[in-house]
Amino acid sequence: FGRIAPAFKGLGYGMLMISFLVVIYYNMIIAWTIYYTFAGFASELPWTYCGNTSLTSRDCFQRDQELACFNSSRDDTFWDKKCTSVSDVCLNFNMTEADERDDTNRLMCYNGTDNIVLNRVYPRVSPSEDYYKRTMLGLEADTSWSNMGGLKWELVLCLAAAWTIVCLCLIKGVQSSGKVVYFTALFPYLVLVILLIRGVTLDGAYDGIIFYVYPTAEKMANLQKIDVWAAAATQIFYSLGPSFGGLITLASYNKFTNNCHRDAILIAFANCGTSIFAGFVIFSIIGFMAKQAALPVEEVIKGGTGLAFIAYPEAVTQMPFPQIWSFLFFGMLITLGLDSQFTMTETVTTAIMDQYPNLRAHKGKVVIFASIIGFILGLTMCTRGGIFMFELINWYSASWGLLICAITEILVVMYGYGYKNFLENMEEMGLKLPTVMKYYWLSMWMVITPVVLFFVLIMTFIQYSPAWSPSYTQEKYYFPIGIQFLGWLMALVAGALIIMGVFWQYYNRKRNGKATDFKSMISPSEKWGSALVTNPVKKPTGVDNQTYDKDEIRYNKYSMDTAY
Repeated sequence: FGRIAPAFKGLGYGMLMISFLVVIYYNMIIAWTIYYTFAGFASELPWTYCGNTSLTSRDCFQRDQELACFNSSRDDTFWDKKCTSVSDVCLNFNMTEADERDDTNRLMCYNGTDNIVLNRVYPRVSPSEDYYKRTMLGLEADTSWSNMGGLKWELVLCLAAAWTIVCLCLIKGVQSSGKVVYFTALFPYLVLVILLIRGVTLDGAYDGIIFYVYPTAEKMANLQKIDVWAAAATQIFYSLGPSFGGLITLASYNKFTNNCHRDAILIAFANCGTSIFAGFVIFSIIGFMAKQAALPVEEVIKGGTGLAFIAYPEAVTQMPFPQIWSFLFFGMLITLGLDSQFTMTETVTTAIMDQYPNLRAHKGKVVIFASIIGFILGLTMCTRGGIFMFELINWYSASWGLLICAITEILVVMYGYGYKNFLENMEEMGLKLPTVMKYYWLSMWMVITPVVLFFVLIMTFIQYSPAWSPSYTQEKYYFPIGIQFLGWLMALVAGALIIMGVFWQYYNRKRNGKATDFKSMISPSEKWGSALVTNPVKKPTGVDNQTYDKDEIRYNKYSMDTAY
């Protein structure tokens, strides 16, 4: 970006910072998935039933265990890790045992005004949620930002394994990661098809799918909330990767005449199609869970990490041969996570080698160094309160900063560099856009996309809500104001780097006797140009891979020579 518009060299550093922050916490998801993958090899999945150890919450509830207690005594229920009389449960929550029973013939509690069914007396915790919070994460009653607890060595080993996989797949660059991606990109589709076939045959799947596809007044009303659109924008940024720097990094390995226009359209449609297809898979299983729990579908839905590590593992326990389904699901999550992690880690390492070209001969060492740094920084999320650090980075790292980078990028290219120059560059690559498509893209690039992104950014600030995390209890743990401020700094660091880049470039150009007027600062520098030398009729000639000029040495991604 320093070549296309000298004033905005900081934009590249802003993108790099976002990728760096995401790389740190994203691999923790893979580490959790590895943890669950190995835990799933047990003869009985450890999150099937409520345990009886100190790690188990007293509010843990499992339907089969409750049924066994009820069959043993019609006055008992399952609570506090054992069969307990309903009168004791009611007394613990300052109520008395009711004289009546509910529709399932269970006793109820009386709060002085109404009879309350037991699942409304206290928030029940499923065995899968209990396992996720207390066994895997290691949350304790006094865990907080001021008391993060010690390291959980199981998570440390899983994080080390995750970074080892990333390192080994990237150590030889695109030659190795490119082959691995063939598997990591295609395997999830196979698993999704298998899970869909199984999901639609489960009792209650129809209810879940109808809830997924049928629009209601409540759902339509939610479209008026900016947080829905902000979440959608964030999802698109994560799935398609704009403004992270990864697309630019990987595109630099393409041939100059690669049809990127075709690729962009295919990937966008494939991404959205996959999301819709995966929705049928997930909601068929959520419908099954709702049927088993005798609850409405909307009360079973969990988002984010809760879907991957609480809702789905619980559904797996209710299927035949649960170990197989557990392995398939978490194996799919690992491959999905690795794809994104490869891209962002490659972005960081490529940026380092582009800044210091002499390191290109030591690609493996750079990858190893980056992996070690990522592992060390990720250790903060391996503590018993590590979920707090995870949620803080997840909440702020790719929020406003990503939108700021996206808006700046499109304005710099379309209005600074110029849409005519951009279209001319596309023609140099051999891309001939139909007139209709040309006007479509120009309307999107120059008007619709900047306006939509700017609106989402402003409304995200206006409707800001503080970051929170799951806690030992069922209550949300909102972070202290000092931690929220740290998150704000994290979110705004990309914008700060852009602004700092403007001042640095102004100072540096003035020191070197270069023009510092507005036009010069936003116009391409003398180093800007296409990767290929073109003749007067715009027919590209030359090599297939982009080269980098620095001083009087020319570096190719695969070789180096001193000819200038």
